[in-house]
Amino acid sequence: MPPVVSSTDAPVLHAQPAGVRYGPALTLLASLFFMWGFITVINNTLLPHLRSVFELSYTQTTLIESVWFIAYFVASIPSAKLIERIGYQKSLVAGLLIMAAGACGMMLAASIPSYGVTLVMLFVIASGITLLQVAANPYVAVVGKPETASSRLNLVQALNSAGTMLAPLFGAYLILGRSKGGTATAGTVLTEAERMADAHSVILPYALVAVVLVILAVIIAKFPLPAMGSADSRAAKEERKHLSLWNHRNLVFGVPAIFIYLIAEIGVANLFVNFVSQPDIANLTHEQAGKYLSFLWGGMMVGRFAGSLVMQRFDAGKVLAFFSIGAFAVMMVTVFAHGEVAMWSLILVGLFHSIMFPTIFTLGIKGLGPLTEEGSGLLVMAIAGGALVVVQGWLADNYGLQTSFLLTAACELYVLFYALWGSKPTNAVPPPEATFE
Repeated sequence: MPPVVSSTDAPVLHAQPAGVRYGPALTLLASLFFMWGFITVINNTLLPHLRSVFELSYTQTTLIESVWFIAYFVASIPSAKLIERIGYQKSLVAGLLIMAAGACGMMLAASIPSYGVTLVMLFVIASGITLLQVAANPYVAVVGKPETASSRLNLVQALNSAGTMLAPLFGAYLILGRSKGGTATAGTVLTEAERMADAHSVILPYALVAVVLVILAVIIAKFPLPAMGSADSRAAKEERKHLSLWNHRNLVFGVPAIFIYLIAEIGVANLFVNFVSQPDIANLTHEQAGKYLSFLWGGMMVGRFAGSLVMQRFDAGKVLAFFSIGAFAVMMVTVFAHGEVAMWSLILVGLFHSIMFPTIFTLGIKGLGPLTEEGSGLLVMAIAGGALVVVQGWLADNYGLQTSFLLTAACELYVLFYALWGSKPTNAVPPPEATFE
């Protein structure tokens, strides 16, 4: 999943004194990136499972993920306010405990079972993840030497990708592999008793998740994390009064680029299992398809490492254009091909999606100067675009699942437009000088 930077309401952070050892703290924080990536992608195997248990349409199924991303929009500003009040370490603990409460609520939803309670509890989990992201990303950026901040963020984001790669295997084994709907062939009609039994298969995996989250919360609460400084930014505020975000083309077109890209990424991941399970595609059980989903997320991890190396020699906009063309090409193959060709082309889009979020984000804030914080906040809010995956669910219900991926292809074309023209900075201003405690 995409990394999130601090909201505009978060206090400014400062580099810490030399001589402080940050390795243990960074290792601990990296576990948070792994966990929220892991929990987010469990949804990709949970959705086809819930579709079977509650006999949902594709619209109702994708609404589950929409609720997840609405939480990013709703919880980001309150999260920043909470961090200002209680600090970063306590906020990390609070985020983990909120997620654990949501995981326990998922056990309740499975016991009833209830589609409505499931939606509420997934919103709670996503709100906890939002708090973690708003707190952890800026924290990682300053835990150590300023000149290696980018390296640290890339490291923990790679571990986030590792979590997203392993989660489908976990979900396939403990959710889909232990349910009748997950091991049956496409088109099998389950009895009422079988659907109720399948609902209970969610209890064990979420119980394990809740236990791990509570243990992490206890460890972080007791861990001597380096204290982060808080700054007086009145001078920067005075300078910002004379500037406008809307004068920066790269940001104006970058916000919808993030919004639209998220529709593509989330739509592919959420409908992957249902798509490759179809008889004319790969004819797999949901359990088998869930394992193939790991290849899609693994491709994103590989692409991030490769993309970071390539962009050391080539312009980021040109690299983004190349990747968006590749994504458009494989999506068109997915729409019009059949059999395993269509399945592998859909898997390949993970490789081409890999660099999109961080590259769009970087291009979007380029040249904003003292407006960088506000611009970053707008780009964070745009992550809520993942909620519009429900549009693809509606297309799948009315025009067919395979045809619905034309929406994904259209999203890739907007990213191409942004890479070639929309990302070019206008009215660029120099960034403010950094201040350290």
